[in-house]
Amino acid sequence: MTDIKTVAFVGLGSMGLPMASNLVKAGHRVRGFDMRDAAMNALAAQGGTRPADLADACNSAGILVLMVVNADQARSVLFGPDRAGGALAALPQGARVCLMATCPPDQVTQLAADVAAEGHELIDCPVSGGVVGAKGGTLTLMVAAPKASFDAIAPVLRVMGDKLYHVGESPGQGATVKAINQLLCGVHLAAAGEALALGRKAGVDGATLLEIVSGSAASSWMLRDRGPRMLQDTPPVTSAVDIFVKDLGIALAAGRGFSMSLPLAAAAHQMFLAESGFGNGLADDSQVIAAYCRLNGIS
Repeated sequence: MTDIKTVAFVGLGSMGLPMASNLVKAGHRVRGFDMRDAAMNALAAQGGTRPADLADACNSAGILVLMVVNADQARSVLFGPDRAGGALAALPQGARVCLMATCPPDQVTQLAADVAAEGHELIDCPVSGGVVGAKGGTLTLMVAAPKASFDAIAPVLRVMGDKLYHVGESPGQGATVKAINQLLCGVHLAAAGEALALGRKAGVDGATLLEIVSGSAASSWMLRDRGPRMLQDTPPVTSAVDIFVKDLGIALAAGRGFSMSLPLAAAAHQMFLAESGFGNGLADDSQVIAAYCRLNGIS
């Protein structure tokens, strides 16, 4: 039986680093690996272990957490070049792989099958909650795995998120739930940008309008969170425009996989894509409002 107190954590970005730090604080032995030395040093300064390389991070680990960008990065970490020298080759028998990235469901299903062929189990467990949730340990985790596997790793997952859901038994189901979550987030955010841009076009004071709609039946979490930043010219970046270009693209691909039309998601995707194409892909995602402003000649 593997030791779930020893965790290999790959991907120490803006969310991954605080997630790994929370595991350290909870008493786990965390070996954090990232392509950036500064990220590994930051975790080591908080009590984590800086491994010599990826293999060293995975040696004797009971769980490998992948907080990477996409399925391609996850595959590269797991299998390495030419399917040699990746994380799977270093993990002990019985260790589980927790894929927390937002990925297309069909890619997760295929990746899980390839991992199983190497004698390991991939747990499909994407997260939602952003940097704030990662820092506070309040992420939402959508886990698809056999119930016994879910129960085995739940103590580790609960350190990173206080909203833990077992959404199904099959890999890809967690990714599907995350795609649906991002569909709603993206559509709500695009709708908020459209509404506030209309107010700007009409000459209504933005702060007053936001206060009114935020306290009415028209409100949404995305409006309340992103609305204030829509009123700023250069707001701080908490989540980039390009994240929704990617995530809404995943939602649309999931829809195609089920032969389902998603017209609202498609429209929202186009607005984020327009803002990214204008050169603002790394700007805060609240700036989707700028795409509406340009479309309608609003200064």
